[in-house]
Amino acid sequence: MSMSHAPPKAGRRSPTKKLRILLADDHTILRQGLRALINMQSDMEVVAEAANGVEAIEKAEQVLPDVAIIDISMPGMDGAQATELLKRKLPQINILALTVQEDPSYLSQMLKAGASGYVLKRAAADELINAIRMVTAGGHYLDAELTTRFVANHFNQQQLEAAEKRPALSKREQDVMRLIAWGYTNKEIALALNISVKTVETYKARLMVKLDLRSRVDIVRYALRQGWLDEK
Repeated sequence: MSMSHAPPKAGRRSPTKKLRILLADDHTILRQGLRALINMQSDMEVVAEAANGVEAIEKAEQVLPDVAIIDISMPGMDGAQATELLKRKLPQINILALTVQEDPSYLSQMLKAGASGYVLKRAAADELINAIRMVTAGGHYLDAELTTRFVANHFNQQQLEAAEKRPALSKREQDVMRLIAWGYTNKEIALALNISVKTVETYKARLMVKLDLRSRVDIVRYALRQGWLDEK
């Protein structure tokens, strides 16, 4: 699956002029397959190939392609480094990452370097072709599943940063939260701490507000970050 953003209508190329594509990947067989696929399209052609990041930059400066399809994992200079240098030297070139890397951190890295698209090598052939046309027209093309994970990681990081700013707990508050996270009932917590059930409930309600927690799942996550679940 893919998620694409509609490109602007302005600035479209003449239908008689083919898109010029540079392929950068250290696997010769893969490049041959990509070249055959791209050259089958009536509106695009491969004008240069490179086996690493350094060679990709050299070839790009020679042929000035419209799109550079770059693998992330290449010897010497990797795809992110090559992308950053290419965008600095030739900002008009659209960069499309084609990779096996499904870790959202790689997506973030390539986008920061200047890539306009991110396609996984396991994607269907027509997805790559659509991605090429999309980024050339000024849009962005991102794998939908990977983008979802990227967004989730982003918000998880935000939550973690927020958690680190939460107020410190007293010893008794920590004891209550720890026992809740361990799965103890209010009655069991009351017996363990020699307090009333109503006092436990009051602590729990106050701590949920104090720490901005909304459920027991949030409490468990908080306890994990504190290392409490390793103590039992």
